[in-house]
Amino acid sequence: MAATQNTPAHITELRARAVLVPMNRPLQTAGGTFTQAPLVLIDIATSAGVTGHSYLFSPSALALKSLVALLTDFNSPVAKLPLVPHDIEMLLNRRMTLLGAQGLVGLAISGIDMAVWDALALIAGLPLARLLGGAPRPIPAYNSCGLSLLGPENVAREALELLDNGRFNAVKLRLGYATLEEDVAAVHAVKEVVPAGTPVMTDYNQSLTPAEAIRRGHVLDELDLFWIEEPVRAEDHAGNAMVAAALKTPVQIGENFLGSRDMARALAARACDYAMPDAERIGGVSGWMRAAALADAAAMPMSTHLFPEISSHLMCVTPTAHWLEYVDWASPILATPLEIRAGHAVVREEPGSGVAWNEDAVKQYLYQ
Repeated sequence: MAATQNTPAHITELRARAVLVPMNRPLQTAGGTFTQAPLVLIDIATSAGVTGHSYLFSPSALALKSLVALLTDFNSPVAKLPLVPHDIEMLLNRRMTLLGAQGLVGLAISGIDMAVWDALALIAGLPLARLLGGAPRPIPAYNSCGLSLLGPENVAREALELLDNGRFNAVKLRLGYATLEEDVAAVHAVKEVVPAGTPVMTDYNQSLTPAEAIRRGHVLDELDLFWIEEPVRAEDHAGNAMVAAALKTPVQIGENFLGSRDMARALAARACDYAMPDAERIGGVSGWMRAAALADAAAMPMSTHLFPEISSHLMCVTPTAHWLEYVDWASPILATPLEIRAGHAVVREEPGSGVAWNEDAVKQYLYQ
């Protein structure tokens, strides 16, 4: 029975499948090398005849089958539930209290939340940004699709490629070479080839101790970087606070916030100058809205991590919206990839979150 004004739409089925999507540019960081993007695709069919979509990124392909199995098992508790994101989130969190709603469980709950919100936006005939009370607008975006630990000559060449003749006007450079001198050489190589004033973000991927981060950071302070991201372990709020207090360059963390309460603890510890929650770790759309309220209360500039399609909508309702991190990892399997124009993500007026599948490509990259 289709949903009417008096009979709210409900979930009829939750489906999940895994894909391994080749990356256009392999990503080499201090934490490892990626040549393929391990993704889990989530479909939530509804009684309104529409299906909401979302996807998750697994840091390792080894977890793909586990995530798919977990989401498949969640079909039973969510099937027939009304499309009420708050109630679904609370139910799943209660069900997983003893196990803990972190790790793969947390990712699965976030993925469900994002797909439910997408379904609601499709039913309403609105882009997600409008359903959340905002309006689609251009969002400043930097290109995060490369600039790995490749050495000065290679990163200089790649930096120009990533700017793509004005399509982007900001890039992210991975650091964490064996020596400070190599880090500095990579920064100089990029800064020498990009136009003057180009924001260059840097990311250590949690590879330093607080003492080493401060030592390197004092030198990097003289190189006019836009931010230094995750210099030390993400959960070390005290260590991040020491680094942030010691450096002139802003310290950015947040992709590993495990929900808004973890973010609140980090902000209370003064662990960063900027925050960048990740949609699948912060709690999906519902968790993002809580995080945005925390950032607003702290006057904290808030950026995004991965998931540029849905994150661009979320930035339209983030009071302290800063930068969108753009990666193209899901683009090969999307019906309409996110467009970047003149350094900004173009948030479309089409209903939904912007996530819908190119099924032919999905079949090509299915992970069995």
